[in-house]
Amino acid sequence: MKLRKVSAAAATALVLALTATACGGDDSSGNESGSDSGSSEKITIGIKFDQPGIGQKTADGDYAGFDVDVATYVAKELGYDENQIEWREAKSADRETMLERGDVDFIAASYSINDEREKKVDFAGPYLLAHQDILIRADDNSITKPEDLNEKNLCSVAGSTSAQNVKDKIAPKANLQTYGGYSECLTGLENEAVDALTTDDSILAGYAAQEQFKGKFKLAGFKMSNENYGIGVKEGSDLKAKINSALEKMVSDNSWDEAVKANFGPANYKNEPAPKIGNIVK
Repeated sequence: MKLRKVSAAAATALVLALTATACGGDDSSGNESGSDSGSSEKITIGIKFDQPGIGQKTADGDYAGFDVDVATYVAKELGYDENQIEWREAKSADRETMLERGDVDFIAASYSINDEREKKVDFAGPYLLAHQDILIRADDNSITKPEDLNEKNLCSVAGSTSAQNVKDKIAPKANLQTYGGYSECLTGLENEAVDALTTDDSILAGYAAQEQFKGKFKLAGFKMSNENYGIGVKEGSDLKAKINSALEKMVSDNSWDEAVKANFGPANYKNEPAPKIGNIVK
């Protein structure tokens, strides 16, 4: 009887050990299969939450914008449905750190490719060529070239370098007005407290396309810089090649054009053609 009890206890312990090992193996496999294989249950993507037309978390908790459409298409090509995407806010100052730590699988967040960033992360793309431009009132005919910003009230968002670049290099007599965010600049522009707002033309088009601003503003079309938007991945990740293939397919099946029209069309955004993968315009 005693021997039987010991055997039963040992058998029970063995079953429990095997069960725990199996569970632990499943968890480990799920985590390690992760970002590069497309076989895990979800994919985590970094986007902007506060840029209408680019990347925005809406009042009802949905996500919308050109970057969201691009990222969703890419995720699908990697084997993920929309309900398998976990969106994370990727603020400009946090993007490299998020990728280096593995907080996200990739980032599509008006992320301009430049030499400094390429030292820390890899980029797929580019998938959009944007330019620094200005937004003015639709009935304003006094600003027809960048130099006309001299003596004008130019809106600058706190922490942005765009307006300072204009003042330093193009219109030194421009009067910078600092606001907390782009929405405040748009209100100031609408109320004639400021004469112009400057940042990437894609971002300006996204704001101008909002329902409450339709028909009130226009892009000047100055193209004061080249901003090559890329999808950031962790350095050395094999996702780069897979994402590039997805972007090429998005262009070839016209999904890219449809996304541009849906997100920027109301602002009459004259976008550049879809860039070729690896072609960085300086």
